[in-house]
Amino acid sequence: MPDRERDLDIVLFGATGFVGVLTAAHLAEHAPDGARIALAGRSRAKLETARAEIGGRALDWPLVEVDATDSAGLRGLAARTTVLASTVGPYAAYGKEVVRACAEEGTHYADLTGEVLFVRWSLDEVDTRARETGAAIVHACGFDSIPSDLGVLVTAQRASADDAGELGETTLLVRSMKGGFSGGTIDSARQQAITTRTDAAARRTISDPYALSPRRSEEPSGGGRPPAGGVLGTLRRLVPIDRDPETGRWTGPFVMASFNTRIVRLSNTLSGWSYGRSFRYREATDFGSGPLSPLLAGGMAVGLGGVVTGLAYSPTRAVIDRFLPKPGEGPGPEERAAGRFRMEIRTTTTEGRRYRTKVGADYDPGYGGTAVMLGQTALALAFDGDDGVPGRTGVCTPATALGEVLVERLREHGFTFDVAEVTAD
Repeated sequence: MPDRERDLDIVLFGATGFVGVLTAAHLAEHAPDGARIALAGRSRAKLETARAEIGGRALDWPLVEVDATDSAGLRGLAARTTVLASTVGPYAAYGKEVVRACAEEGTHYADLTGEVLFVRWSLDEVDTRARETGAAIVHACGFDSIPSDLGVLVTAQRASADDAGELGETTLLVRSMKGGFSGGTIDSARQQAITTRTDAAARRTISDPYALSPRRSEEPSGGGRPPAGGVLGTLRRLVPIDRDPETGRWTGPFVMASFNTRIVRLSNTLSGWSYGRSFRYREATDFGSGPLSPLLAGGMAVGLGGVVTGLAYSPTRAVIDRFLPKPGEGPGPEERAAGRFRMEIRTTTTEGRRYRTKVGADYDPGYGGTAVMLGQTALALAFDGDDGVPGRTGVCTPATALGEVLVERLREHGFTFDVAEVTAD
């Protein structure tokens, strides 16, 4: 339940950005009566404009002007609220003092980061203090990485309930997706690419599939299936595409896999390897079984690799940036309303039983869907204490902090998390 010793239940930091306004609008519509919510950001004038745009109950919300670099101001803000949700990225540049303030003040925190280096910093620098003060620092509460993280969680729970053994080889396939990635997400990827180009330690972290594990020495040496040999193995290493021998469908890379997979593996570690020691996880995009499918998958692999490499260098970055959305930009209401995503998680357990989990929603993933996911995360942290939330403190994931409570909240807003066992014909 809300902490009545604090005068606020939720503070939304970054409420003037595109996703920030969408998240605030979601809170205004779905927060319980009497919820004490405030909007925070570095410009009071922009906060007033955002509040007027949202309207309704938001018109009565207080505004707090504070900068992401103002350590004292952020600690004062964190001390006033039960939950602080942040949409201010890139988080490696603008999130550290916010997280540190929450850890020091025992304030639950949620964000939208997709930055491996930032989460690694958080684990190294604030995890111990957050556990001491009882703060749950919940990263990756948007499209990266709630569908992946909660989808694997419900799959593991079903297998456990069926006494089917631990999860083994597990793959998330993006079946369809309509809607863009936000300018903030792209800016985070840009800044991480720049950092890894010049920092050897950062490159080692990014290349490690278990980079976020607090118990790295106890993890496997690899992150997924063993590398294949021969011509196919060479092709996979150069252009990461694959063909399912059972279905004949081709897969290529998923742009968010490098971050999502690490969050899911972190959930397994933080939960005491509840998914299993044999758990191996990867993500890919399904390109179908038609004659052009391998070309489309290969084109995605080459294009994605080119963009990531190009963002690291200023001459190519200047060209690429012309075609990418800027932070604070986003699609109009009609485009967002047409958004959707459909994913399928496939796993075979150590007992040889197979499960398929459908994950999806009729929301634009990078904007409207992310606003719902972050908004519901903040509401759960603020109001679901009687249901055992948060499930753990310190630096954690959506699955380990909120688990089934967040799954049910999202189902109430049209999200699908459906698990079924696959039986032989």
